[in-house]
Amino acid sequence: MTRVQGPAIPVVGKAVVDAFASMLVLLVLLAPVELNRLNAGAFVSVPLEVILGAALLLLLPMMFRTVAATAVGIALGLLAILKLLDMCFFAVLSRPFDPVLDWSLLQDGMRFLSGAIGPFPAIGCLAAAVVFSTVVILGMTWSVQRLSRLLAGHDVIATRTVVVLAALWLPSALMGAQINTGVPLAGSSLTTYLTERGQSANAAAHSREVSAALPTDPFATIPNDELLASLRGKDVMICFVESYGRSAVEDPEFAPGVSAVLDAGNRQLRARGFASRSAFLTSSTVGGGSWLAHGTFHSGLWIDNQQRYDELDASQRLTLTRAFRRAGWRTVGVMPGNDAPWQQSDSLGYDRVYAAADLGYRGPRFSWASMPDQYTLSSFERTEHGTRNRFPVMAEITLVSSHAPWEPIPRLVDWKDIGDGSIFEGMADANDPPQAILTRPALRVQADYRAAIEYSLSSLLSYVATYGDKNLLVIFLGDHQPSPIVTGYGASHDVPISIVTQDRSVLNRISSWGWQDGLKPGSQAPVWRMDAFRDRFLTTFGPQREAAGDRH
Repeated sequence: MTRVQGPAIPVVGKAVVDAFASMLVLLVLLAPVELNRLNAGAFVSVPLEVILGAALLLLLPMMFRTVAATAVGIALGLLAILKLLDMCFFAVLSRPFDPVLDWSLLQDGMRFLSGAIGPFPAIGCLAAAVVFSTVVILGMTWSVQRLSRLLAGHDVIATRTVVVLAALWLPSALMGAQINTGVPLAGSSLTTYLTERGQSANAAAHSREVSAALPTDPFATIPNDELLASLRGKDVMICFVESYGRSAVEDPEFAPGVSAVLDAGNRQLRARGFASRSAFLTSSTVGGGSWLAHGTFHSGLWIDNQQRYDELDASQRLTLTRAFRRAGWRTVGVMPGNDAPWQQSDSLGYDRVYAAADLGYRGPRFSWASMPDQYTLSSFERTEHGTRNRFPVMAEITLVSSHAPWEPIPRLVDWKDIGDGSIFEGMADANDPPQAILTRPALRVQADYRAAIEYSLSSLLSYVATYGDKNLLVIFLGDHQPSPIVTGYGASHDVPISIVTQDRSVLNRISSWGWQDGLKPGSQAPVWRMDAFRDRFLTTFGPQREAAGDRH
């Protein structure tokens, strides 16, 4: 009778564990950071780092091998966390995580989570992320240590395997052999990844560029009585529509509904004597970081990270807000997304900032949005634009109903019924809780985004038609495109911008800009970088054309 060998099952178990450890290492090295590239074909590659790492562990004496394996494991664990952060940032902001400058975004991420799922679940998510990161580092360290012991226990076979792989890797790399399109059979995944990261962001160079540009502002010396002289007596509203990107007016998923709102608004405003011109600006951010776009638009500098924004705040740069204040306008910011005092408001040129708590809202919260856009505009009318015996007002107003997660969405009500916002009670109910955006079907998310943009634009256009007059100039634009979960990867960073007024002389002054008639820019509309707007605007509406120059 044949006796069953006892060690068979343990041997199989060890092989499974060894294969699992190998899979973890390859997964970290080969995983792409963009979700649209995450498929089985992305892992059909032999990374050079595996061959070099195995050779190093085989050559080292035993006493150094354990230390080296531990160090490599920790490094791979950190690499895994960095790649996961990159994956999240690409999905939301369409760029990699910046280890130097992006830690400040943690607070904003927590604010978003708190608004979407509540403060205690948000804290739980943060704790889970810390635990998960620790497990990842420990797991990768264990994997490399186990593979190191496997190599040491089979050093002859392992050495021969490494030699064969190296011999096959070199000609495959030289010939560019591929099994899956775009993925080389002989790859150097870590080197490629780190190289791409280095090319995508250089914070130090960015900071030097901004620092050099801050003191060289040709508009800073223009006398106050000459600044914006062509707009004297006008009320100016600069309205940022959250996540209103080019995709909203061109992507077939969104354009029909959004275009219908713009066309209807165009007809309504024309009947009231308004005319408009539109184009595109290329935003300095995408998916989030709205304040970076605001800073870019107002300052004429390319503000694409927090360090640059902080430098702008510490400077005396002539922002558009500061220019209007110097020229005699009352400058206000209506910021319903600000849950706390804004320390930078005075340095950026505001006489008064209305944060969420200052607007007197008594209705329900709409997920991240503290109040509907229609209430925000109504509050501005009540506290500033509709008051008597006042100076002309320049207002920056942020419209946040179109902020992710785009559900629930309020409905338009009669302006005279808005009051303290209690009328919006009952509108904040939704079929899914806000956190469902994480699991909601893509088509549902896109439909919610479209509806939110339609609501924000409808609120603004209705406000202008209801309260606008011959002295009102409205500039409204998007701050950035929505995240790639809405637009897909590869969408441009462009946002629509429109100027609306009853004063034809204002539109005549911008005729040289080449902007298109109406509220919806077409595919052939001009595209400027967002930092170009300040200089063109100050040049066009002030007398110092030769002195300041149209530098863009």
